[in-house]
Amino acid sequence: MNMIDVITDKKLGKELTQEEIELFVDAAAHSSVPDYQLAALLMAIRLNGMTARETTALTLAMQNSGDTVDLSSIPGIKVDKHSTGGVGDTTTLILAPLVAACGVPVAKMSGRGLGHTGGTLDKLESIPGMSVALSGEAFLEQVKRIGVAVIGQTGMLAPADKTLYALRDVTATVDSLPLIASSIMSKKLAAGSDAIVLDVKTGSGAIMHTLDGAIELARAMVDIGTLAGKPVTAIVTGMEQPLGTHVGNALEVKDAIDVLAGRTKGDLLDVSLLLGAHMLVLGGAAGTVEEAHGKLVRALESGAGLEKFAEMIRAQGGNPAVTEDITLLPQANVVRPVFVRKHGFIAGMDTTALGIAAQAMGAGRQRKEDSLDYSVGFVLPVRIGDEVFPGDPFFTLYARNEDEADRAEEAIRSAIVLSEEAAVRPPLWYAQVTRDGVIKPS
Repeated sequence: MNMIDVITDKKLGKELTQEEIELFVDAAAHSSVPDYQLAALLMAIRLNGMTARETTALTLAMQNSGDTVDLSSIPGIKVDKHSTGGVGDTTTLILAPLVAACGVPVAKMSGRGLGHTGGTLDKLESIPGMSVALSGEAFLEQVKRIGVAVIGQTGMLAPADKTLYALRDVTATVDSLPLIASSIMSKKLAAGSDAIVLDVKTGSGAIMHTLDGAIELARAMVDIGTLAGKPVTAIVTGMEQPLGTHVGNALEVKDAIDVLAGRTKGDLLDVSLLLGAHMLVLGGAAGTVEEAHGKLVRALESGAGLEKFAEMIRAQGGNPAVTEDITLLPQANVVRPVFVRKHGFIAGMDTTALGIAAQAMGAGRQRKEDSLDYSVGFVLPVRIGDEVFPGDPFFTLYARNEDEADRAEEAIRSAIVLSEEAAVRPPLWYAQVTRDGVIKPS
């Protein structure tokens, strides 16, 4: 049996055996076959799917493809949070310090940008001096000392997933449910947290565009966590428009700082508080979501969350002064305000197209070897349902040059739908999924 046999079986729609899956994962972990063979199998999986047995086997094989993290030396219940990816989704930069400020340790390993979505590590690296590459010992020591650390997965933590994650980004296989579920859960299980909160996105900017698909993905991941003995709660949230108003690495760090400083309200804050409340409940710091929400608000209002963020930045080599002076973040060469041309209501957004616009400006990668410009992106304060008039501020571009700003302006205008009739604002969240079933808001 070799990789061509495995590719052929999945190409023909067959269920892969345990041995075939382990061969695939081992090849990815040790780079023992060319990338194009791994890519071929990824596409076959994307087109033909995997059974629940295959998905579980793939998850466990990837979890065991390298080292696993032992967090038992850290006191308390360690709670992790993961998002399936979105545009303007800066919740980790808000949640990690805010939850830690409420007494629940957060030992988090995050990823880089994938497709049109931004990556937490890329955002953190836009902070001058910030390192996301800590040794295992330094990672544990930092969480013990200050209650929070956010780093990249080590080379030996689920190394198979690290290889496949990068290939999915550049082979149009990002939106495969078994690949998403196994990728996320293999890393979460290997990273050693005691409990996990999942933010599963749905809408035009999500990997799963439909609510049914998002709930199916949430169920798959909750089931995997349950089989592994981990308490897992998944919240299905909306990605019909960017979550925050800022899109781009340094711009999203600014957005997170503004939220933690109490200067910004809105969807990003509300979703952060929702996810954080469930983290506190799983971490034993609150008995109910309502109690947990109150604790988070108090930590926000007291400045404890922003102070903890500065403490984390300092601990990881960054300049904590950015939390007080956002001009210390990378600054774009071109800053262009853009204005509304005609009256109407914001009726919809192609959020994927908005993410691609930021990617094309240099905020994201089109190839895995691409470098980023941390300063570029855009600020889009309008929301679905807003009424706008000619001459109103529409969005602001942060670009490397005028030509890229021109292209981005056209792309962003094209991605936003204006209507003559009033539009309804979409909900922030649609469902909570646990081992006991699906709960929808009343």
